[in-house]
Amino acid sequence: MSELYCSLKRPAPENKSYVSSLVNSGEHGENGSFKRQVNRFTKPFGDGKDELPVEANRYRLIWAPVCPWAHRSVIVRRLLGLEDVISLGTLDPVRPDTPTSDWAFTLDKDGVDPVLKIHRLSELYLRSDKDYTGRPTVPCLVDLKTGLIANNDYFNLTRYFETKWTKFHKPGAPDLYPEELRSQIDKLNDELFDKVNNGVYKAGFARSQEAYEDAVVNVFKMFDSLEERLSHSRYLFGNRITESDVRLYVTLARFDIAYYNAFKVNLKSLKEYKNLWAYARDLYQTKGFGDTTDFLSIKKHYHLCCVENPYKILPLGPDLSDWNTPSGRENL
Repeated sequence: MSELYCSLKRPAPENKSYVSSLVNSGEHGENGSFKRQVNRFTKPFGDGKDELPVEANRYRLIWAPVCPWAHRSVIVRRLLGLEDVISLGTLDPVRPDTPTSDWAFTLDKDGVDPVLKIHRLSELYLRSDKDYTGRPTVPCLVDLKTGLIANNDYFNLTRYFETKWTKFHKPGAPDLYPEELRSQIDKLNDELFDKVNNGVYKAGFARSQEAYEDAVVNVFKMFDSLEERLSHSRYLFGNRITESDVRLYVTLARFDIAYYNAFKVNLKSLKEYKNLWAYARDLYQTKGFGDTTDFLSIKKHYHLCCVENPYKILPLGPDLSDWNTPSGRENL
């Protein structure tokens, strides 16, 4: 399991770029609402001539443990046993102090990814598209034969892992996207994205009171609905973990430590929801979830990079030790 109490001893570099880059990025509507940029590299995986080939050891997944979109791709990679065929590159949770939004490989020796030989994620994006003007984002899957980004479609990447990479799944891998549930999963995933996964960002990056309040209300309306749903079901679709559980978990894991305080999504904490909180602990204690959850990195990123924090003060709380307390969810 990840370190549960976040040590504050490592000094954080100056960083103002993420907040300022969002201000200048055009990712807001007229009413001050946050409008997330679209993905640039969206070619699907498959056997067709216009699809990305599924090959072992051809791709490298770049992630930052702080990012929920990237985190869910790493969870699915581990659950399905794709770690032996897709390598992993990890970015620093604290963004570099640059004029525009970026990520850096400062956790690696000499600050260079050992496979891609680059210092910053923007190098990869500009190498892949010299006219790229958006934010460099994770996750992105890099084709090691070309050195270029093959796919950064965070919304669909895990579904490709689940349905197109089946020949590399480990024995006994869970079916996270069962065919008989796909229409229901897709419907729920769309709602989770709009109201929860991206909903917390709509609140955190809102530029008007109206846009902020609308986002926050939608988050908690969805939480209330999920609380009821989980009162009689261990997971979102019965007694099996699916794609939807992965998507919900990554937001819940970040909720009290980041979204509640840094993004002011604070009508209730996660721990005030009996079933949602137990459900989150149940998943955290499942292999692939808790062992890929880095609370220290999450805390650093959201409080040092996502909000104005000129003195770089990290909050001491919340107490994270109770993530390991029994959930009791197996009784459902």
